[in-house]
Amino acid sequence: MASIITSVVTATVTAKPTTTSAALRAASQGGILEGSNPSKYDSKNPLILFIIQAGIIIIFCRILHFPLSKLRQPRVIAEIIGGILLGPSVFGRVPGFTDAIFPTASMPTLTLAANLGLVLFLFLVGLEVDLRLLLSNWRVALSVGAAGMALPFGLGCGIAYGLYHQFRGDPTLVPIGFGTYMLFVGVAMAITAFPVLCRILTELKLLQTQVGVVVLSAGVGNDVVGWILLALCVALVNAGSGIVALYVLLTCVAYVLFLVYAVRSVFLYVLKRSGSIQDGPTQTVVALTILMTLASAFFTGIIGVHPIFGAFLVGLICPHDGGFAIKLTEKIEDLVSVFFLPLYFALSGLSTNIGLLDSGITWGYVFGVIAVAFVGKFVGGTIAARLCKLVWRESFTIGVLMSCKGLVELIVLNIGYQAKILSQRTFTIFVVMALVTTFATTPLTSALYPPWYQKKLSAWRRGEIDWDGNSLARHSTSSEQGDAVLEKYSGTDFRKILVYLRLDSLPSLFTFVALLGGDRTGNTHGKTHPQKAREAVDQSSNASTMDALSRRKKPLEVHGLRMLELSERQSSVMKESEVDDYNIRDPVVNAFHTFGQLSNVAVSGEVQVVPEGAYAEILKGSASEHDSDMVLLPWSETGRLSESGNTLLLDPAQNTFTSAPHNQFVATFLAHAPCNTAIFVNKCFGQAKKPKVLHRVATALSLRSTTGPPTAPIMDRSHHIFFPFFGGPDDRVALRFVLRLAQNPNVTATIVNVKSVSDTTETPESPIISRAPDPVSPVSPSFAKEVTIQASPVVPEPSSDQENAFFATIRDSLPRDLESRVLFLTINTEQPLHDTLERARTEMESLTQNAGNIVVVGRGARTAGRRGIRRELETLRAAGGASMGVERNLGAVAEGIISGDIEASVLIVQAGGRGLEG
Repeated sequence: MASIITSVVTATVTAKPTTTSAALRAASQGGILEGSNPSKYDSKNPLILFIIQAGIIIIFCRILHFPLSKLRQPRVIAEIIGGILLGPSVFGRVPGFTDAIFPTASMPTLTLAANLGLVLFLFLVGLEVDLRLLLSNWRVALSVGAAGMALPFGLGCGIAYGLYHQFRGDPTLVPIGFGTYMLFVGVAMAITAFPVLCRILTELKLLQTQVGVVVLSAGVGNDVVGWILLALCVALVNAGSGIVALYVLLTCVAYVLFLVYAVRSVFLYVLKRSGSIQDGPTQTVVALTILMTLASAFFTGIIGVHPIFGAFLVGLICPHDGGFAIKLTEKIEDLVSVFFLPLYFALSGLSTNIGLLDSGITWGYVFGVIAVAFVGKFVGGTIAARLCKLVWRESFTIGVLMSCKGLVELIVLNIGYQAKILSQRTFTIFVVMALVTTFATTPLTSALYPPWYQKKLSAWRRGEIDWDGNSLARHSTSSEQGDAVLEKYSGTDFRKILVYLRLDSLPSLFTFVALLGGDRTGNTHGKTHPQKAREAVDQSSNASTMDALSRRKKPLEVHGLRMLELSERQSSVMKESEVDDYNIRDPVVNAFHTFGQLSNVAVSGEVQVVPEGAYAEILKGSASEHDSDMVLLPWSETGRLSESGNTLLLDPAQNTFTSAPHNQFVATFLAHAPCNTAIFVNKCFGQAKKPKVLHRVATALSLRSTTGPPTAPIMDRSHHIFFPFFGGPDDRVALRFVLRLAQNPNVTATIVNVKSVSDTTETPESPIISRAPDPVSPVSPSFAKEVTIQASPVVPEPSSDQENAFFATIRDSLPRDLESRVLFLTINTEQPLHDTLERARTEMESLTQNAGNIVVVGRGARTAGRRGIRRELETLRAAGGASMGVERNLGAVAEGIISGDIEASVLIVQAGGRGLEG
């Protein structure tokens, strides 16, 4: 007995430390180093598998979107298809894939993150809806929106009867009445995807057309009514009885009134006190807005309506004044659209099983649902638009656009699937319908309403052509005829100029355009005190006569076009949809308007939000629309086409001529320019000379000075122009443009006729023209009007006779008031580029204290006589004197000037269109 007791005690004492050690041992932290599988779901640490799932979904959707974006399809298409491929339809058939990557136990975590993103996204959707657009176009919005919802809703109710009785036996469905089911299907058929619609209209440049205004106005009303009906449907499903559903709806109505009249007033007060409307939301305001969104979603969720409705309502009450909605969207959108939304729509795809469409009757309903969804929207929108006096083709386009379903449809379907109104089979049928209708919207719209038809329709409405495209002659008045004769006679007039506005080029652009405006002091007279005005009546008769004469001359008209990049962000679409307000707020356009008021220039400006690839097309269209004589295109001083990002952090020593997007933009526009074009490469024109950049080595004791010496005013406000004339249409336009600039009394010019000669025949030196020098103006160099310099005793090329005759005609017809400030030279040389560079360098080095100098050259891309210049340029490149490689865009002479380290800006001119190359 004693031995038994002893053995038991011994065993107990021996086993107890082992059991205690195993129970108290910490969980393994070695991860894969201890052989654990990271794809195995652990409820205590779900983050690892969630990262794997999110990474796969985001990467897969991005890869799919790349080819689809070439077809101008919205990103939601790639996200839905990606979810379908990752779900049971494709990858789910791979043995072990779903259990390893998307196990059932891990789906609640993925669903939670996706639904949080959905709440934030519906807040952004409400933020994008501008109710001012609905109120300003309420008649057309009411008619098109009502017809665009009533007909598909009615057809949806009809097909709901067949769907309800055919598939009500599918598993997982809750027992609901046909009325609730019919209401849900009708809403699913009648809904329009407002965010996707905005994106499509923006990319097709239809947002500011009559079609775009009608569709957006109707889409806003459609969106709001659709969500209300869906809230009703969800309330009916969640409520246990009809009286409970009534209470839910009454509570929703009271909550909406509370948000509009109480919360919104307090919110606006906070925004005004914090300055968030004028300066953008502060971090505190962003936090307050997110809390309001979550609180509203919480309330609508606990009363029996889906949480997304509360988030949508908070977005609706946010103000659009001062661009607040756009700036707030910029703070939130990237995380939502890049991370959260792909998760949600991939979940929709994971719930979609194409394999369930396994019978003829099922596929019949697939085609039937697609037909009902498209035909109902198309016919309803088309008839309503036609009754609003739009032409048939516009009406068809509106019908197609209203049929777009997109991501809003997917949200509706997911709500129905989660509420067990739809089975997985019917859910798949509706997902296929949403994909087909969304995919077809862009190509059908492009085919029905192409750009050429938009231009024809616009001209027809202005009365310029008849319906068949024949021009309608307009009788001009005698004064208009006289002005046309004067402009034709004065070949140096450039009356309408289009300027591409860039933030980095504003100072030089303002100075350059001011030169075209002429002398502002010429039309300025001393002001008289109002009480002494009567005494000065007799003395002002001469001034009144001069004013009457000056009014006979039309002022220079300059239209500024600023282009902002249309990115994938929702905020850029909002900028385009609110472009009228954005034109008022844009600081660059406002500065341009102020500049016009202070100069002798009639200025207008606009902002357009377009994709970078369409910059050249938009610039060309604006030049044609404004009947411009010349387009002034500044070369990017940052080396980039886009103005996004912090330009202050760019390296000032970088080569600005190596940017592929900017070079492509310039090349594309020059190839299709509808008029004359001038490319301006700035080098401190009208600005203080930039100090040399010092490269500092920071240490722990280094301190950077925040102050510097003040910039001294420019005492000499004159400008000097050097222009080498080689011949050709570009040089002829450039010559006339130089003379236009020289009309400003602060401008002097040297115009050199460069004659490339043969080195085989020698002749006596050409005589210098014996013309007495003209009086020298205070701001001009001491130049005679025309001098011939013989660089070598050789003969000019005989093919240049016509160019020499043109040059002589311009020289001999020079007005007397320009003779003291314009010098004509003729150079006969075997090395035209070398001698031109030396002459330009010599002149510019002697004029470094003025307000900036310009070397004007013709692009000369179409002039065969410049082969010798290109050979010289190749020699300079080989010697290291020219290495920027800008000849393709700017020409050989311009590359030599830019690479030659000449202290002057460069203006490259290309003749085009109906230009003034005469």
